[in-house]
Amino acid sequence: MNEQQIVGRYPKTIVLKDGTKVFLKEMTRTDRDGLYEFFAKVPEEDRKFLKHDVSKKEVIDAWLKDINYARVFPLLAEVDGKIVADATLHRRSSGWLRHVGEVRLVVDPAYRRKGLGSHLLEELILLAADLGLEKLVAELVAEERAAMLAFQRFNFEQVAVLPGIMRDQGGTNHDLVVMVLNVSTAYLPDWYYF
Repeated sequence: MNEQQIVGRYPKTIVLKDGTKVFLKEMTRTDRDGLYEFFAKVPEEDRKFLKHDVSKKEVIDAWLKDINYARVFPLLAEVDGKIVADATLHRRSSGWLRHVGEVRLVVDPAYRRKGLGSHLLEELILLAADLGLEKLVAELVAEERAAMLAFQRFNFEQVAVLPGIMRDQGGTNHDLVVMVLNVSTAYLPDWYYF
């Protein structure tokens, strides 16, 4: 599957369990202001666990400058033209991890527990399968228990805990939990969405 085929999957509309219509699309350079606004709304308690300091506009600007869908596919969810979630599939085109992807997911608190996270994770798993990826990795902070349970429902398994290895934006160390999914055994429920 090439870059054009990846992008060709979108846009699409999904419906959450509360009836909210959500527009899914790939991230483009025109999303700059929407991304600033979205990440500014993410609570600091959540932002401190993200891999990048998204409170800095230059971080988002660097993402947009360097868009390469073959390396990182960023999927955005919008409601009424406002970004409410960002999900990404990261992969390598060569090397000893070329069969492994990494997933990351951030959902606006107002859209949690409505099925949006599950829809986005399902999209990334299906995309990973179509790209020939065999495994997906998710790295979570040990305190993110609800997120770990959600990933487990798709058959992600906890394979490691790295004590104190993650340092948040405030300088506090946390345990990092590594979860792995064998893409061929993913459980894609059509009835359950977190």
